[in-house]
Amino acid sequence: MSRTVAILVARLIFAGAFAMAAVFKFAGMEQTAAYIAAAGFPSPLLLAWLAAIFEVALVLAFLTGAFFSEAALLAGVYVIFLAFAFHGPSLWQGNQAEFGFFVDHFTFLAGLLFAAVHGPGEKLALRQGLIWKNEAASAN
Repeated sequence: MSRTVAILVARLIFAGAFAMAAVFKFAGMEQTAAYIAAAGFPSPLLLAWLAAIFEVALVLAFLTGAFFSEAALLAGVYVIFLAFAFHGPSLWQGNQAEFGFFVDHFTFLAGLLFAAVHGPGEKLALRQGLIWKNEAASAN
């Protein structure tokens, strides 16, 4: 029972983090685009919309358990991209807090990798997915 609760809470935390990010993007799409543009990326408004939509897809995967491992791996890549793009080494000299933000992304990555390997749990999960299928079938 405690394992199930821990997994469900972890899924809610992952979903909540990405839901908050998506809500902030949708609520301030122009500000998000300006932040993206300040980092030097082209087509910032398009990238802001794509990021918000991607984050909603991650929320759905974490809440439902469908394509959970795939979502966790993609979220990990996304989180590390964000670390380097928006909190990378070039920003540390001007603001030491940026180093902390950068490192925090790797902690998040560790949780996402662990989640990707172990999956969404047995309860309240649509166990759909493309990866780990052969291993799941051989374990049964």
